Amino acid sequence: MTKMTTRAVAYPADGVTMIGHLALPAGADRRPAVLLGPEGMGLSDVERRRADALAELGYVALAFDLHGGRYLSDPEEMLARCMPLLADPDRMRAIGRAALDVLRAEPRTDPDRIATVGYGTGGAVGLELGRGGADLRAIGTVNALTTGRPGEAARIRCPVWAGVGSEDPIMPPAQRDAFAAEMRAAGVDWRLTVYGGALHAFHHPPVDHPTVPGVGHHPVHAQRAWRDVLNLLAECLPVTEGPGA
Repeated sequence: MTKMTTRAVAYPADGVTMIGHLALPAGADRRPAVLLGPEGMGLSDVERRRADALAELGYVALAFDLHGGRYLSDPEEMLARCMPLLADPDRMRAIGRAALDVLRAEPRTDPDRIATVGYGTGGAVGLELGRGGADLRAIGTVNALTTGRPGEAARIRCPVWAGVGSEDPIMPPAQRDAFAAEMRAAGVDWRLTVYGGALHAFHHPPVDHPTVPGVGHHPVHAQRAWRDVLNLLAECLPVTEGPGA
């Protein structure tokens, strides 16, 4: 384990000033990097802690923003912003590319070794980066089995791992089947893990505000999903110590 440092980073995207959370491992050498996307509510301490944990493992990690520094605790407000976003692949890609540019510009980042891991809306952004042809080593998503425009998944040039709860009403079996069909047709190296008995956002600790129906924390599967994320990164984006790592 290494010591790490953090700082907030401001950058323009989607017509607002986004405020991301950058976590850097100790040292001065270049490291593989992870772009971390939040649930539809927006960037919170949950994603900041995940970025910090990745930095402690040796990754440069940027938890990106969705809502111009705001966390949308009102489900109606969150849906009013996220549903049009999820219906607009170009807008999602623009948000993702803006954050990816920030991560690539960080001197500690090895620009040839970047992965994206996202949850909910943040995971959909990561998938759209892949469908847009972004140079990524891996794409990991939880609760984000979104499908794209016909044929564009063929631009994905890296392994894709997706996790979903078996009882998730927002990503039901029909959506899982559509996602799998898209990945197969595009010839993507893909995996899908279904966590038995889990609802939507099962990975997210309980919150003290209302949520959309079908959301529920599953502490055991939350830990399993995090281990699956780390396994994806270890396979596709291993950390090596020393100069130039």
